[in-house]
Amino acid sequence: MIPLKKSPAWPALLASALLSLPFTAGAVSPDKTTAMFSDPVVATGKGFEIKRSQLDDAFINYNASVQASGQTIPEEQRAMVRSNLLQNLIINRILIQKATAEDNSKIGKMVDAYLAQARSNSASPEAFEARVKATGMTLAQLRDKMLEEQLCRSIRLREITNGIVITDVEIKKFYQDNPDKFQMPERVRAAHILVSTQDPVSRQNLTPDKKKEKLKLAGELKARAEKGEDFAALAKQYSDDPGSKNKGGEYTFRRGQMVPEFEAAAFSMKVNQISDPVETQYGYHVIKLLEKLPASKVDYAKAGPDIRDYLTEKQAEKALPAYLDKLKASADVKILDQGGAKPDAAKSAPAAK
Repeated sequence: MIPLKKSPAWPALLASALLSLPFTAGAVSPDKTTAMFSDPVVATGKGFEIKRSQLDDAFINYNASVQASGQTIPEEQRAMVRSNLLQNLIINRILIQKATAEDNSKIGKMVDAYLAQARSNSASPEAFEARVKATGMTLAQLRDKMLEEQLCRSIRLREITNGIVITDVEIKKFYQDNPDKFQMPERVRAAHILVSTQDPVSRQNLTPDKKKEKLKLAGELKARAEKGEDFAALAKQYSDDPGSKNKGGEYTFRRGQMVPEFEAAAFSMKVNQISDPVETQYGYHVIKLLEKLPASKVDYAKAGPDIRDYLTEKQAEKALPAYLDKLKASADVKILDQGGAKPDAAKSAPAAK
């Protein structure tokens, strides 16, 4: 599989907000009463200012995401983390000012589409609302958060890559020099119907009695499919997998991408065979093997656009530090109060060169 083309960051943000819940972007500073009377400005620039409470909230959000992954921020690193968060707040404020009406409209439509898809993929409207609530945000706050993050990313990428030209010769050379990157391993294309054995909101396992009911349903769905009912239609109606149900339950995958029980069953089946219910940590899966795809090499013509994007991003990464310094200098950024950030990392921007 080609490890070059990156998916947009904002679907991941949506997934993290609604599925993994690694941050609480709507969280507030623990002492808002104090902040109302004493909320000093910690940084300024042309057309914006950042207050201590904003930095505090950013740290709370980041700390929540770290804790959600089972980790903690060491005490000796907290000042550095706050410094980096302050710099991110500054950069975002500058970039947002560069957004055009077209930028806002385009990214807004994309965010709305993903939120609508997330709602559609949820087990129920109540489950969707519970997941939004668990982020610490209202739906409107979640949308605003996503919109800001992706506007900043889009503008930054556009400005950094402006002027970067990747030639056909460079693309061809990369393809020839890295043959291992374009080897497509053996894969299968399979559809499945997931009958979940987890509560849709709490994600806790169901009781043994309820699991028996789910197993019975999975067996009935297998029987209906074997009698000729359309498997994709059954998946759309009954599957509890939000990632595939609206695609008729389909996935194309190589070894190592799925949970072991699911993978073992799919790779051992014959084309058009329908499996008995396969139990995994998620529930019972009724699988239909649609196609076996042998190992192959990706053609140069197909790989070319991905290589161009990859080489462009690599050049952009090298240009990023100088771009950010120039960006802050042009906005006349000044740090007025460290706000708990590490002093030597939270300086005013250097003069533009």
